[in-house]
Amino acid sequence: MSKLPLDVADIALTLIMDIEVGGPVRGDWPNFSKLSKTEYHCHLKKGKPTYVVCWRLVDKKNKRIEVYYVGTHEKAPY
Repeated sequence: MSKLPLDVADIALTLIMDIEVGGPVRGDWPNFSKLSKTEYHCHLKKGKPTYVVCWRLVDKKNKRIEVYYVGTHEKAPY
């Protein structure tokens, strides 16, 4: 996340903390959606460029997730 603008990195860390507390389904975040049965995304910052984060549930029992993309919407892997 070192190449992200600081405000976007702060928002991403806040989201990750929310996921730790509330689980991977974050309907309270803007433009949250399921990408697949175990993958999710939401917007961190609107505008040009729009920043998004993508994560997947890797271990449901132990509530482990993997954040696999944080960056611009244009380069998102979906």
